[in-house]
Amino acid sequence: MEQHTKELYERLQTLTILRPLLQEPLLQSFSTMMESMLSLAEGNKTALSAAVSAYCDFTSEIYRCYAENEREISGNFSCGLYGLLFRTETDYLKAKARKKEFSPFLEQQLDKELEIIQNLSLLTAEEVQKSLQDAGFTHPLPRWETSVLDFHADYRKHLDALPYTGYGMYAQYHTFLFRHGAIYPVKHPDMQTLEDLTGYERERNQVLRNTQVFLEGGTASNVLLYGDAGTGKSTTVKAIANSLQKQGLRLLEVKKNELYELPDILDELSGNPLKFIIFIDDLSFSSNDDNFAALKAILEGGVASCGKNVLIYATSNRRHLVKETMTERQGDELYLNDTLQETMSLAARFGLTITFQKPGKDDYLSIVKHLAKQYGVSMDEEELCIKAEAFAIRCNGRSPRTAKHFIELQKAGI
Repeated sequence: MEQHTKELYERLQTLTILRPLLQEPLLQSFSTMMESMLSLAEGNKTALSAAVSAYCDFTSEIYRCYAENEREISGNFSCGLYGLLFRTETDYLKAKARKKEFSPFLEQQLDKELEIIQNLSLLTAEEVQKSLQDAGFTHPLPRWETSVLDFHADYRKHLDALPYTGYGMYAQYHTFLFRHGAIYPVKHPDMQTLEDLTGYERERNQVLRNTQVFLEGGTASNVLLYGDAGTGKSTTVKAIANSLQKQGLRLLEVKKNELYELPDILDELSGNPLKFIIFIDDLSFSSNDDNFAALKAILEGGVASCGKNVLIYATSNRRHLVKETMTERQGDELYLNDTLQETMSLAARFGLTITFQKPGKDDYLSIVKHLAKQYGVSMDEEELCIKAEAFAIRCNGRSPRTAKHFIELQKAGI
C-alpha cells in the first residue's frame, strides 16, 4: 500500500470533534476498504478478492453521494465528502447553533480535523488501484473524480449561516412531519408558491407579514386561519413556508391527535437556530379532549411555551374549535357558563385570526380566469365563465379549490 494512502487512513481515525463522520456509510466503506488493503499489504494473497470488492463498495458509495448542490450525483469523492461534512450533526455544530463559545485549543483542534478531511478528499482512484495492481489484479476498475475544495473556509462560513441553513436534516429539507414521537423530513413536499395563488391577497399578506416579522426577530403572533373549505388556508401556509425557506423558516406539521406531544416537540426545537412554524391543519376538538388542554396551555404561555423560534399556525373550518352539543349546553353543571367560556376561548388564544370566506361570483370567476392562463387552457371567456359557474353549482359552491378542479378537468379535456 502507498504510504501516503496509509497515512490518510491513520489520521482519519484520530478525528474527535468530527468523529460522527466515521459512522457515515461513505467513510465506513472507506475504512473497510483500507483494512482490506492493509491485510493485502501484509502478504495475505487471499485478501485480494476481498480488497477488490471493498474498493468497488467504496466507489459505489461515492456514486451514491449527492454533490454540493444536493441535486446532482457526480461520482466526485471530494464533493461527496464535502456534502457529508455539512450534513452530519456533531455536538460542536449543535453548540455553535446555540451560540456557545469554544476555547482556542478546541478551535485549533477543529482546524486540524478539517485539514485531515481536506487531504483525504484529494485521494485519487489511481492511488488505491496501484496497490491492487501490484498485488496482481489486472482487470480495469471503476474510478472516481476529485476536486480542490476549501473545507476549512466553507465550514466556517457554514457555522455563521446556521440561522438560515440549519444543520443535519434541517439543512437538507424544509418541511417535516411529527409522527409517533419523532420528527421526519418530507422528501417531496407540496411546492406551492405564492405566485401560483390568486385572490385573498389581503388575507395572505397578513400571514406573510406576520411570518416575516417572526423571521426578523420581532414580536409575531400565533395564527388561526378560519373559513370555508377550499378557500386556500392550508395552501397559504405551505406557500409562505416554501417562499421563506432560504431565510431560515421550516414547517413542521403536527396532527391534532398528537398535540399532547407539543411540550416534547418544543424542547426538541428550542436549541435549533432556525425558525419553525408548527402547522395544525383542520383543527377542531371534541369535548374532554386532552389535546385541547395541551394546545391551550402552549398558547397561554405556560411552562412549555413556544419560545422565540416557534409559532403555531392552525387552520379550521370552525370558528369555535371545540364541538359541543345542546345537551352539553343544557347540562347539570353548577358553573356551566365557566365551562362554555373555556371551550370557546381557544380561538381567542391565537394572536391573529384571519378569515377566509367563500368568494363571490366575480372573485370566483377572476380566480378561474387566472388559473386558465396559468394552465394554458384556451377557451372563449364567456364560455369559460358559464361552464365554471355550472361546475360550482354541481360541486357545492364556489371556492378556489372548485376553480382549480374545474380548470384541471378542462386541461385534461374531460
